[in-house]
Amino acid sequence: MKKLLSLFALLFILSTAVNAQEAKINWISIEQAEAQMQKEPRKVLIDVYTTWCGPCKMMMKNTFTNKDVIEYINKNYYAVKFNAEGGEDLSFKGNEYSNPGFNPSGKGRNSQHQFAAALGVKSYPTIIYMDEELNVISPISGYMTPDKIELYLRLFAENLYKEITSQEDFQKYQANFKSTFQ
Repeated sequence: MKKLLSLFALLFILSTAVNAQEAKINWISIEQAEAQMQKEPRKVLIDVYTTWCGPCKMMMKNTFTNKDVIEYINKNYYAVKFNAEGGEDLSFKGNEYSNPGFNPSGKGRNSQHQFAAALGVKSYPTIIYMDEELNVISPISGYMTPDKIELYLRLFAENLYKEITSQEDFQKYQANFKSTFQ
């Protein structure tokens, strides 16, 4: 009987570990996010990255795999992953965007996509936060650890940004912020 209980305990632990590893952010396209807004409005987070960007890869590996980050984003945002130098065409809010200078055989840097330019992206990674009407709230650039991104995830998802009217207000928010992400 002890062996059987031990076996069940081991199987439970292994299945829990596998499920934890399988949890992922529900990345969708910007067109899918726009369509989802018709059914259930929520904030949008766009991870604007490039394939050659080291900090972008680090965020994907270290931040966007954190269980607390995954859970919070999936619950509060539509998450969009967008290659700022990719070659795909897209439609957003009735406008068409492409990358006319895209070189599919190019290695390393490529030309910037019109959509990234329209969002005002100047460096990578940049996370664009949008409201429920797909208006840009703020672009936040640079690599972020789970506790650092939590500050912004909560700021925008919980509409705390609406109470911040000065740099001093933001500094106070930042100083008083207590991360709960592991």
